[in-house]
Amino acid sequence: MIVRIFKVRVNEGLKEDFEKDFIQISIPLVKAQKGLVSFSAGKVIGRDKDEYVLITTWENQDALVAFCGEAWDKAVIPHGMEKYVKECRVTHFEQFDEA
Repeated sequence: MIVRIFKVRVNEGLKEDFEKDFIQISIPLVKAQKGLVSFSAGKVIGRDKDEYVLITTWENQDALVAFCGEAWDKAVIPHGMEKYVKECRVTHFEQFDEA
């Protein structure tokens, strides 16, 4: 399995709108994907913080390619969400098998 960690910092003054659209647009899009095993989203603790994370676990690389395309190692920004992104990054990890 593959763990995908997406972190995003949002542009100043757009936190409230971002959170609303993240919940209504981005999260349902990801949750609807075949091959998604688990999902967790959150934000940095603190009033003036602007960083969010989406941690997903996928069955395999094929599932990620089906969702992201051949550039599965890049961020997927749904249409309309790009205006919020100050910076973002994606990191992938191969999940350890349990002993």
